[in-house]
Amino acid sequence: MYTDLGLLSYDEGECASALEALTRELIRKNVTLATMESCTGGALASFITDTEGASAVFKGALVAYTNLSKELLGVPEETIDSYGVYSAETARAMAERARRFFLADVGAGVTGSFSNPDPANADSVPGEVYFAVADALGTECFKCRLPFLHDRPAYKKCVSREIARQILKKL
Repeated sequence: MYTDLGLLSYDEGECASALEALTRELIRKNVTLATMESCTGGALASFITDTEGASAVFKGALVAYTNLSKELLGVPEETIDSYGVYSAETARAMAERARRFFLADVGAGVTGSFSNPDPANADSVPGEVYFAVADALGTECFKCRLPFLHDRPAYKKCVSREIARQILKKL
């Protein structure tokens, strides 16, 4: 169902270079990307657009932080009810929805919990994140665990870097 990437490492410079490399490769190959983000709160989209020329390939982002917002943006309620909001299945639905919504070549979806339990969702496991990458050949889902980091922006960079790495592998 998903690939478990285990515990991620964090290096500030590595995060920036991976995200820039992704954007440059999307531009080089003229491949479009769209995202649907929850725990990263739109940070992946922001990091991608930090590279000059991203407007040629970045179609847009949906930030769906609550369960209801995910449902309103096209994640089936049955998916969240059956598998939980923090699941490979929900990440898959998010990636596929972003791809369809923006008519992009690649869609990425991410959901998870950083350092604290989510009081609104009993299935949250602090430090556990699911993400998916969808393209014309199908959707790959991933699970990762996060090291303890000092602030939320660092968690967002760490997860965004790993998503960038997995998209680059598909290109």
